[in-house]
Amino acid sequence: MSTGGPPALAAGSTRPPAELFDVALLDLDGVVYVGPDAVPGVPEGLAAARAAGMRLGFVTNNAARPPEEVAAHLSELGVPAVPDEVITSSQAAATVVAETFGAGARVLPVGGPGVAAALRAAGLTVVERAEDEPVAVVQGYGREVGWLQVAEAVVAVRRGARHVATNADATIPSPRGPLPGNGAMVGVVRDVTGVEPLVTGKPDPAMHAECVRRTGAQRPLVVGDRLDTDIEGSHRAGAASLLVLSGVTVPATLLAARPDHRPDLLAPDARGVLVAHPPVTAADGGWRCGGWVAAADGDGTLVLRTADSAEPDAVEPDGDDRDGDGLDGLRALCVAAWSRESGADGVRVRAGDERARAALAGWDLEPR
Repeated sequence: MSTGGPPALAAGSTRPPAELFDVALLDLDGVVYVGPDAVPGVPEGLAAARAAGMRLGFVTNNAARPPEEVAAHLSELGVPAVPDEVITSSQAAATVVAETFGAGARVLPVGGPGVAAALRAAGLTVVERAEDEPVAVVQGYGREVGWLQVAEAVVAVRRGARHVATNADATIPSPRGPLPGNGAMVGVVRDVTGVEPLVTGKPDPAMHAECVRRTGAQRPLVVGDRLDTDIEGSHRAGAASLLVLSGVTVPATLLAARPDHRPDLLAPDARGVLVAHPPVTAADGGWRCGGWVAAADGDGTLVLRTADSAEPDAVEPDGDDRDGDGLDGLRALCVAAWSRESGADGVRVRAGDERARAALAGWDLEPR
C-alpha cells in the first residue's frame, strides 16, 4: 500500500496475486456467493488459486452460523472448505471478550447460533437473561433475531454489560437487493441505551488479527466487495486488498471513495487473484490504463476516451483479449479521480467518444 504519489491502484500487478500472496482472506457474501448461489466462475477460480499454491481463508462478518456450517455450505457450492479455514466475526468478538473479562465470564449472545457457539469455544459462559448478570452482550447477525432478544440486550447493557457488536454492516447483499444487516439491529440497542458498542468485526483490526492468527498468513490479500469493511479493514491492518464488483459496491461509489476505502487492485470477481493487473500511468494530460485515458476537462469533469489507435503502444478497449476484464477504463477513472487536489467528492464523468459512452453506460455512470 502506498502512502504518497499516485493511488495504489495505479501500480497494478505484473504477476497474478495468487503468486504474490500466501493467503487470500475472502469475504463470503458478495464475493464467494450471493444469496443461495455461488458467484459464477468463482468456485473454479478458487480451485485454480489453490492449485497455484495460494491458501484460502473464508472471512465473514455474518455471525449467524458456526464455522462447521459455513464450511459445509461452501463445499455444497463447489468450494471445498474445512471449519479451520473459516473465520467469523463471532470468533473475533469472543476472543476480545475472553481477553477482556477472562475465561468463564458470563456473556449474553444475541444473534444466530454461531454467536453462542463462538463464545463457548472461547471458554466463556453463555447466559440467556439480563438477570444472569452478564459482563457483556455480544450481538451478531441472525435471521431469527427479534424484539425479545433485542429487548434482553437493552436491559443487560443498561445494567452495565459491555455491548460488543460482531459487525456494524447496515446491509447484507441478496438477489433482491440490499437487506437489513446486523448494524441495523445494533443501532436499535445503541439508540435505546445511549451506549456506543465495541465493534470487533471488519473493519476493526481485531478481525484481521483473528484471521492472521487462525491462518498463519505472512502475506495476506484481503478480497472483498465492501469499501467500509473489507477495504477499510485492510488499510487499518496494513494489508493489500482486492475489491470485487460482484457484491454491493458499484462503480459510482468506488469513484467517490475516500482514501482509506480505496483498494490496491480491482476485478469483476474473485477470479482476479489469477491474473495480472494493468498499471495506470500518467499520459495525455490524464491517466491511461490499457486502451483508455481519463482526464479532467476545463470544469473538472472527468472525460473518458479511447486512446489514440495510431499510437504504437495503443490497446483497443473492445474485445476480451484487449481489455481482459473490461475494467481498464474504470481503473483510469478511479486513479484520475483519486489524484485530484480537490479530492474525489462530487466527481462528475462524461464520455469522450462512443466506445466510452457504452462503457460508462455499462457501469451505470452515464450523466443523468
